[in-house]
Amino acid sequence: MSRIHDMPEDDRPRERLLRLGAGALSDAELLAIFINTGVKGENALQVAQRLLREQGSLRHLSRIEAGELAHMRALGPAKAAHLAAAFELGRRAEQESFREVPLDKPELVYRFIGAEMQSLSYESVRIILLTQRLCLMRHEELFRGTVNESSAHPREIVTKALAHRAPAFVLVHNHPSGDPSPSDADKRLTRRLKDAAELLGLLFADHLVIGCPAEGRALPYFSFREHGML
Repeated sequence: MSRIHDMPEDDRPRERLLRLGAGALSDAELLAIFINTGVKGENALQVAQRLLREQGSLRHLSRIEAGELAHMRALGPAKAAHLAAAFELGRRAEQESFREVPLDKPELVYRFIGAEMQSLSYESVRIILLTQRLCLMRHEELFRGTVNESSAHPREIVTKALAHRAPAFVLVHNHPSGDPSPSDADKRLTRRLKDAAELLGLLFADHLVIGCPAEGRALPYFSFREHGML
């Protein structure tokens, strides 16, 4: 059917959501609600199904930036903005629950920021600033691009913690390849940052490298503290 309006009312995504709740809908049906209208030959649901087939999964689709989404067939700027906003709201809602939870374990840090980092198609370095109880104060991006000593200098990282009077912090960066194994540059940066933090009386709580789940991979992240390297 070329239009969702031509579908039986009980089968339309919006009506199904109102009747059964959002959890009862498939990924394609949820996407179709944000896409709203189709194009000649494809209704919104069919557009959503095609996007998921082309990208392989919802997670892969969520990694695409709004500008690139806007150039995909049947989307355009308005629909791309709706999708990008929906993905971002989901990530932010998940993160809000960690305001009162001490981020004192790598699995909690991963739950807090892992999905957001996995959605990126580029390498990003983030700092998570923590209170004395290791609860979240704020987090922000420090650098984009391959992590190395020239781009991610320990001085700039600890300065960020000092500027916000954060007694502790966690450093996080992602590997878009999906493999969270630390590089030699990651290891050197961690050692230098540990020395700088100790000199200034800051707790460098952990450094996480975020990858993606994969068969044969025990965890989708690497924790320097968990591996005795911090």
